[in-house]
Amino acid sequence: MSNKLAMKLLIVEDEHKIANSLKKGFEQESFVCDTAYDGESGYDLASSEEYDLIILDIMLPKKNGISILRDLRRNNVHTPTLMLTAKGEINDKLEGFNSGADDYLVKPFSFEELVARVKALVRRPTEIINETFRIKDLELDTKNQEVKRLGKIIQLSKKEYQLLEYMMKNKGKIVSKDNIISHVWDYEAEILPNTVEVFVKYLRNKLGKDIIKTIRGFGYKIG
Repeated sequence: MSNKLAMKLLIVEDEHKIANSLKKGFEQESFVCDTAYDGESGYDLASSEEYDLIILDIMLPKKNGISILRDLRRNNVHTPTLMLTAKGEINDKLEGFNSGADDYLVKPFSFEELVARVKALVRRPTEIINETFRIKDLELDTKNQEVKRLGKIIQLSKKEYQLLEYMMKNKGKIVSKDNIISHVWDYEAEILPNTVEVFVKYLRNKLGKDIIKTIRGFGYKIG
């Protein structure tokens, strides 16, 4: 994802004061943040929404962080995850890494160090299983940023391409206007929901009316 796009974080932390402080701090760093205060709601968000990174406390009510991470990885959710814990023993770190954690930070920590680690993780290239997304006779090549339909190259503006790429990566899912805005437009940009409608119309005019479906009251779905 381009650095100009807002990175979206999920903070799962049962201490409200810490969670809200982290949320406020990351929003000042131009991140978009969701918070969950127990393991069950954290898992529900992590498994149903798209995030660039998850900050996950190990000691949580209802479902602990290790269980959350194991279940996410078992269900092919590979969002980069940084674990937080008050424990510093090597066994806890090993258990976290063995469950699929990407990094580990022991409380208490400095916010500056956490930000640095988060930025390092979201810069790390994720594994690309398939660089080409296909829906019907439409192809999107992420490596070359090229879009074709019926083998013919379709010229898109940068923002049209970013919108289509986001939707094709979420093939079969309903994506809301708010999710589109947070992942496609700059965090500081003053974007109205109507802007999304305009760009969806641009794409339909170029790709065909059958590609993007409007799900009234919820958003859009492709594929």
